[in-house]
Amino acid sequence: MKKKLIPLLVAGSALIAGCDKPASTPSANGATPATSAAPVAVVDKADAVAVVNGHYIAKSTLADLEKEVAARSQGQTFPKEKLIEELVQRQLLIQDALQKQLDKSPEVTLQLENAKNTLLTQADLQNFLKTNPVSDADLKKEYDSKVGGTNATEYKASHILVKTEDEAKKLITDLDKGAKFADLANKNSLDAKESQNGGELGWFAAGQMVEPFSDAVAKLEKGKYSKTPVKTQFGYHIILREDSRAQTPPPFDAVKEQLKPILERKKVQEMVETMRKQATVEILVPLVDEKPKADDKPVAGEQPKADDKAAVSEQAPVAEEKASAEKDKATEVEEAGTVKSPATDSTKEAEPKEVESEEGPKPTEPATAETPDHAKHHDVIPVKPEAKENKK
Repeated sequence: MKKKLIPLLVAGSALIAGCDKPASTPSANGATPATSAAPVAVVDKADAVAVVNGHYIAKSTLADLEKEVAARSQGQTFPKEKLIEELVQRQLLIQDALQKQLDKSPEVTLQLENAKNTLLTQADLQNFLKTNPVSDADLKKEYDSKVGGTNATEYKASHILVKTEDEAKKLITDLDKGAKFADLANKNSLDAKESQNGGELGWFAAGQMVEPFSDAVAKLEKGKYSKTPVKTQFGYHIILREDSRAQTPPPFDAVKEQLKPILERKKVQEMVETMRKQATVEILVPLVDEKPKADDKPVAGEQPKADDKAAVSEQAPVAEEKASAEKDKATEVEEAGTVKSPATDSTKEAEPKEVESEEGPKPTEPATAETPDHAKHHDVIPVKPEAKENKK
C-alpha cells in the first residue's frame, strides 16, 4: 500500500531538529548524505526511532509530533507507525532539498532568515521573563491596586423604556400621582411588555450599563425614581433604584493567574522601551506618504482628480477654440471628443468641458454608543458577575 503524508500536519523546524545527525554507517548506495551547514543536535542510535540514509530521527522528535497532532486534532491520536512514517517522509524531503541545494536559493534563504529572526525574538522574550519573573509580591500589589482595593458598588434597579421624551414625562406624572412602577412598566416599557417582569434589571455593576444610565442610577436614592427622563441610544428611561451593595472582589488566589500575563506584558514593554532609548536608530524612509504636487499632470486616459476640476474647466474653452480653428484644415471632429489630423492620422484627446467626480457623497457612519472605559481595557478582572447579560 502506498504511504501518504498524514493530513493536517505542518513540518516545523522544532520537529526536524533531531533528524540531521548522520549515523556511523554509510547509506545503502554508498553516497554521502547531504547535510546542512548549520549545527545540528547530536542523536545517538539508542535515542532514535529510525535512520534514513544514515540520518537518525530522535525519539524527542516523535514526542513533539505526537503533541502537535494532539493539539491540531483536538486530542485525536494516530498510530505510532504512521507518525514515524510521517517523520521518515519529511526527512526524505529534507535530504532531497539539500541535495538540490534549495536551501541556498534566494527565496528559501530569505524565509529561513525570517523564521530564524522570529524564533530569536521569541527566545529573547522568554529568556527575559525567565530571568525576571513576576513575583508574588508584584501580583499582590497589582491585585490590591486593580481588584481587591476597589470600592465598587452594585445596584438593583428597574426601568421603564419608551421611545419619546413626551411618553416618559407622562409616565413620570402618573408615578407622581401614585401609579405603581411595575404596572406602568408591564404596560408601556419596550422591554417589559412581553416579559411582564415589571422592568426589573436585577443586580448589576455601573460599568455594565451605558454611561447615562449608570450615572443616573448612582445619583438616585434607594427607593426613588428619576424625575426627568434619562436619554440613551435605546430611548428614554425612567429608573427606579431599589437597592445597592458593596461589590465583593474575588480572592487573590482566584485571579492570580489572570494577573500574571498582564504584569509580564508590562515588564516586556518596559524592557523593549529601555532598549529602544539606548539604541541608535535612523529611519530611512518617510513615515508619511508624500502628497502629489500641484503641477503633476494626470496620465493620459486617467480621470482627473477632484482638485484638478477648476484647472480642467478653465482649459475647456481653449480646447474648443483649437477644434474650431483646425476645422478648416479638414480635421474630423468625432463625437467621442477626439481630433484626428489627416496628415499624421494621430489621435488627440479633447479636454472635457465638465469633470464630474466619480465619488458620490460619502455616507455618514451611524453614531455608536461610547464603550465604558472599563470595557475598553482587556486587562480588567471581572468581579462577581451576577447581573443580567443584556445591557440597557
